[in-house]
Amino acid sequence: MAGEVQLNDVAEIIMGQSPPGSTYNESGVGLPFFQGVRDFNYRHPSIRVFCSEPTRIALPGDILFSVRAPIGRVNIAEVECSIGRGLSIIRARSHADRKFIEFALRNMEQQWQVIEGGGSVFGNATRRDLATLSLPWPGNPLEREAIGYLLGALDDKIELNRKMNQTLEEMARAIFKSWFVDFDPVRAKAAGQKPSGLKPEIAALFPDSFEPSELGEIPKGWRVGTLGDVAVQSRRGAKPEKIDPNTPYIALEHMPRRSIALSEWGTADGLESNKFEFKKDEILFGKLRPYFHKVGVAPVDGVCSTDIVVMTPRRQGWFGFVLGHVASAEFVEYTNAGSTGTKMPRTSWTDMTRYQVVLPPEPMAAKFSKMTQPSVDRIVASIHESRTLAALRDTLLPKLISGELRVP
Repeated sequence: MAGEVQLNDVAEIIMGQSPPGSTYNESGVGLPFFQGVRDFNYRHPSIRVFCSEPTRIALPGDILFSVRAPIGRVNIAEVECSIGRGLSIIRARSHADRKFIEFALRNMEQQWQVIEGGGSVFGNATRRDLATLSLPWPGNPLEREAIGYLLGALDDKIELNRKMNQTLEEMARAIFKSWFVDFDPVRAKAAGQKPSGLKPEIAALFPDSFEPSELGEIPKGWRVGTLGDVAVQSRRGAKPEKIDPNTPYIALEHMPRRSIALSEWGTADGLESNKFEFKKDEILFGKLRPYFHKVGVAPVDGVCSTDIVVMTPRRQGWFGFVLGHVASAEFVEYTNAGSTGTKMPRTSWTDMTRYQVVLPPEPMAAKFSKMTQPSVDRIVASIHESRTLAALRDTLLPKLISGELRVP
C-alpha cells in the first residue's frame, strides 16, 4: 500500500504570472506563452502566442497545472515557455519522479471537478492548495519510476498517433492546395516543365494552359462552380427517445480546432433534444461560431448536435476535393463572414453551398480522393487505437497510483 506525501515535499511549485499585454505577439519573438487550460492539447499545449518579456518560465518536461476552472488539468511543457496566471509549474525535485507526479496529479483531476461542480467558491487553486496537496507515494523509488514509465509509454504512443495524424493531414492539405488552388502542375506544364513529384499518368490528367474565368485564370477545361455542385447535406433527424443511449454522440466541444481527426465523443445517454444522425466517413462542420474551425471526418456512426452540419459528396470520387475545401482556412473565413447573429454567429448549409470553387474533371478529383483516402483511413484507425490505449491507461492509472496494482 502506498504512503502519502505533500506535493511541496517532492516538487517545486511556481505560480504563473501574466506579463503586460504589449509583450504578446504572434510573430515568434520571445518564448511561447500559455495563459491557461484553453491552450492545452492532449499532452502538450498548442503554441499560438509568444511573449517577449516572460516573467514565469517553464522548462521542457515541467508539469503545467491548471489553477483556474477547469482546475486540475495537466499538460507537459515540450519547450521552454512562459506561463500566465491560469497555470502553475510543478517541477519534480527528482527527475526520476516527474512522470509519477504527473500521473498522480492526473488521477486527481476528477476530484477538482467534483469540488467545482458542487457549487464551491473554489474559483482557483492557490499555491498553498497545491503545496499541501496529498499524493499517494510508494516508498520504493524504482516502483514510482516503473509506474511512470508504464503509463508514460501508453501516453507516448497516443501522442505519436496524434502527431502522425497531423503529418498526414498536412501532406494531404499540401497536395490539395498544389493541385486545386495554386494549380502547380498546370503552371509547370505551361512552362514546358514536368510537374514535380507526379507520376506520368497523373501528370497527364492536368492541362498545359489556362483560360479566363470570373475567378481569374483557371486550368483549361475546368469550370467555375460551387460547393453545392459536388456536396449535399445529410439531414437525418433523430429524436432523443429513439436513440440508443450507447450511440456515439459528437457535440461541438468534442471537435478539435483545425484538425479532421475527431478522436473524442460521448454517448447519447441523457440527451433531451433532437439531433442529427451521421455515418462513418461523413464530413462534420461546426456551424456555430464557424471561426473556431471545427471540421472533421466521422470515425464512427452516431448522432451529433444540430449545430453541426453533416455533409457528404454527391459521388464518392469528390470526397477528397470536398473535404479539402471545407477544411481550408479560406472556406472557414467565408462561412464566418456570412454568418448571422452577434453573440452566437451561425453559418448555414445554404450559404455553404454558394461557396465558389474551381471544378476539375471528375476523374482528376477521383484520383486525388484515391491518393488521399489511405491517409484518412489511417487517421481513423489511429483514433480507435488511441482510444483503446487511453481506456487501458485510465483503468490502470488509479490502481497503480494507489498501490492496488503493483508493477512486477
